[in-house]
Amino acid sequence: MGKIIFYEDREFQGRHYECSSDCADLQAHFSRCNSIRVASGCWVAYEKPSYGGYQYMLPQGEYPDYQRWAGFNDCIRSCRVIPPYRGNYRMKIFERSDFGGQMMELQDDCPNVHERFHTRDISSCNVVEGYWTLHEQPNYSGRQYFLRPGEYRRHSEWGSVSPGVGSLRRITDLK
Repeated sequence: MGKIIFYEDREFQGRHYECSSDCADLQAHFSRCNSIRVASGCWVAYEKPSYGGYQYMLPQGEYPDYQRWAGFNDCIRSCRVIPPYRGNYRMKIFERSDFGGQMMELQDDCPNVHERFHTRDISSCNVVEGYWTLHEQPNYSGRQYFLRPGEYRRHSEWGSVSPGVGSLRRITDLK
């Protein structure tokens, strides 16, 4: 399904660990992560165990240092492979928690939530079809949040500390 290799040092040096499935706790395999090679698939790496903290989308490719995957530090403690998906994409976003307030439906990428919907606050959402990434800032920058199909009643359920969302993107390139 996928293969990812974590390296303790930059430029793919030092102790390393290969992973081919979801792993909720990588701490036993390495103490820090300064480079990553994604041999196949698309992955989400998490700063904390059990899929918590900062999230980083990692499509197939090489990341010789943590700045290349927009990392804030050298700490990776869990990872998930994103299953292949070739269907439709549909997400409903809501201004307020528990699916309250104004509702907007998306089927494609949105580089600037504020320009398109005149709000930055997304407090809940229902991912009806496909896999999506929410970004803290417009144009797919800032912190990232991976969403798979399901209901998210409040922004904390996808890992955010605030409802501010700048952009949304479908995860479509899963080589």
